[in-house]
Amino acid sequence: MLAVVIVSWNTAPLLANCLRSIPAAADALEYDVIVVDNASSDGSPDMVAAEFPAARLIRNAENAGFARANNQGIVASSGCHIVLLNADTIMPARALTRLVDFMDAHPKVGACSPRLLRPDGTPQPYAFGSDPTLGYLLCRGLCRLLFRRSLHDWAVAEPIAVDWVSGACLMVRREAIEQVGGLDEAIFMYFEDNDWCLRMRRAGWQVCYAPQVEITHLGGQSVAQNPAAQAAYYRSLAYFYDKHYGSLARGVMRIALAAFRLVRSAKH
Repeated sequence: MLAVVIVSWNTAPLLANCLRSIPAAADALEYDVIVVDNASSDGSPDMVAAEFPAARLIRNAENAGFARANNQGIVASSGCHIVLLNADTIMPARALTRLVDFMDAHPKVGACSPRLLRPDGTPQPYAFGSDPTLGYLLCRGLCRLLFRRSLHDWAVAEPIAVDWVSGACLMVRREAIEQVGGLDEAIFMYFEDNDWCLRMRRAGWQVCYAPQVEITHLGGQSVAQNPAAQAAYYRSLAYFYDKHYGSLARGVMRIALAAFRLVRSAKH
């Protein structure tokens, strides 16, 4: 049994396309779809109720945030595999079936993600990565400033073990959730997937990126283009540092990021 959990917030047309892609993506799997609507004002919940009556719909009276809403869906779900799916994704036939097959073939994997493709068919950056330690952020920043390239190869062809995978399409083993708990609800958005994957790895589970399975992610745009999103990103990063690395590391991180942004603006 597979549970598909989708958090919705004012994305009615995208959500409809995502839901339409699920039957073929799940193929012969037994599955359940749970849509958690975060107080959308665009008619999303009514659309789900009218056009997708088989989906279970949870209507929140307010925007509960990504982590809390997903946890609501997880609690309401059953089955040994759960996939958190963004409303702005579209899946080809058998994509979910192949992810379940990958999890079944690798019992030590607690979480995995497919390759995320941008609308033009190219691999989406930051679909996976390493823990955002000071050393890692330094290496990533230097690659960007000095070599104008990413630290990771987003077009990697074979499955690899990574520190985290994107929550845009994140399949998780229920056994792992029962061991480490759900998403951290203190995080409104960003870094909840990093935190979850880190907790799973500390509990002995592997996290894998499975690029042999591909889905299209229509979002995934640069945080830098959205000031509100950028502010939320840095708030969540600071919280992540406090939780896992301590306040001293958080202070050093803030100084390093300020220096990075200063150098980057000077180069432009």
